Amino acid sequence: MTTGGAKPPASGAPGPHFPDSSTPGLGISDFGISPGMPEHEGAFEAPAPHPRDPRVGLAAIMRRITSSVMGNILGDDDIVAAASVLEKVAQDLEGRARPGRPLRPPPDITGPPQEFFPSSPITGFANPLAPPVVVESFEGGLAGTAWFDYQYEGPPTCVHGGVIAMVFDEVLGVANIAAGRPCMTGTLTIRYLKPTPLRTTLRVEAHCTDQHGRKMYTRGGIYNGDVLTAEAEGVFIQLVPERFLEMVSHMAIPAEILEQVRADARILEQAPASPPEG
Repeated sequence: MTTGGAKPPASGAPGPHFPDSSTPGLGISDFGISPGMPEHEGAFEAPAPHPRDPRVGLAAIMRRITSSVMGNILGDDDIVAAASVLEKVAQDLEGRARPGRPLRPPPDITGPPQEFFPSSPITGFANPLAPPVVVESFEGGLAGTAWFDYQYEGPPTCVHGGVIAMVFDEVLGVANIAAGRPCMTGTLTIRYLKPTPLRTTLRVEAHCTDQHGRKMYTRGGIYNGDVLTAEAEGVFIQLVPERFLEMVSHMAIPAEILEQVRADARILEQAPASPPEG
């Protein structure tokens, strides 16, 4: 539920066109992400994420509840009544739960980037914490749309800077996987150029620019219309499955989860690589 007449975008939004950030009045880019991604004709359609996964529908309902609580004027009685109903739902779910935790779906590197991590807190439609950000591959990079409701507010009417950082970490990482270079974040540098507004369809871009050994250099930007509001540059370290498994094996992880990590690492290692955009 939303207020103020603004509504989240439907499955489609205008095709992404990322302008040259050196245009007067748009702010100055230190990271060289202009002229951005090539224009994509037609509607930018959100893929149908796991249509048979009931978690997707549940996550959508939970987002509506969170948006209503954070963005609507509600009386105390309304909130108390809702809390009573939701408490019963929580108790029922906890009572039905079996021991352990569910295994995450394995990354599908042969499918669209939206399906790489269905449970991601950024792009995962099955995660109620995710906005979610909608992404799609284009030649030379990744493009997408984002829409943030009041639960992501930092400064009044603006997206929280920490949320923006989390989005960049995810989107740049997904761009690396789409380029066939699964990596882990080494450093992430962000410039906040303009306020990034809530409840507005934003455009997101990311592309790999260079590689030196196991280091991948990736850049990205968030746009409000023609205005670049934030940009990021990351140095990512290419994944070596054996080393990653050695690091996580010392953690208190159940055997079935560790086996899943091992399987995921094997899948990511097989991603076909394409040359950086340069």
